[in-house]
Amino acid sequence: MRKTASAEKEDEPMIVVNALGEQCPIPVVKATRALREMTEPGTLEILVDNETAVQNLLRMAAGNHLTAVTEKRGEKEFAVRMEVTAPVGDAPIEEPEMACTVPAAGDFVVAVDTDAMGRGSEELGKTLMKGFLFAVSQLPVPPKTMLFYNGGAKLTTEGSASLEDLKKLEEQGVEILTCGTCLNYYGLTERLAVGSVTNMYSIVEKLAGAGKVVKP
Repeated sequence: MRKTASAEKEDEPMIVVNALGEQCPIPVVKATRALREMTEPGTLEILVDNETAVQNLLRMAAGNHLTAVTEKRGEKEFAVRMEVTAPVGDAPIEEPEMACTVPAAGDFVVAVDTDAMGRGSEELGKTLMKGFLFAVSQLPVPPKTMLFYNGGAKLTTEGSASLEDLKKLEEQGVEILTCGTCLNYYGLTERLAVGSVTNMYSIVEKLAGAGKVVKP
């Protein structure tokens, strides 16, 4: 009896490479070695603990025409899965152009004083703010500091829809500071989930020393 496509998929082996705690370029080196050792179609899964490794592995997959997906399993655990349809063997493997260092922070500060962007619909404003913070997390050169005060303090606390993007920025070296007075006013002091608490004096210092201030 001929196997269905789904049955064939289930029978394909999965090779797991544990590169947690490994520094660049080791995750890519381990993935390349495992890829060469695969003798039949299957899935290659690499476990890493930082976004830089994820991006390098995705470049490796794209360079070798492999379908790849990522899954975030924890605050510092990612799985990158590559679908290998044919053994590579001794064929040349495309080496990705790796970025082993965090991009240098730009000389600008992002100041956020509300959890909703623009005037008009509050619901639309919150959607726009989520999109704005995601866009900041995708910049090739991230900001040096991000300041959150007044209603913006809600964005760095538990339950915020932007926490994942802000944590990614923090991993890239961005300083994330939230006004302590504002957290206290909204009853959120114990719910800060990313970055650290600051005061108005420090906020003024950061704004005054910035090459440029971006405010949504």
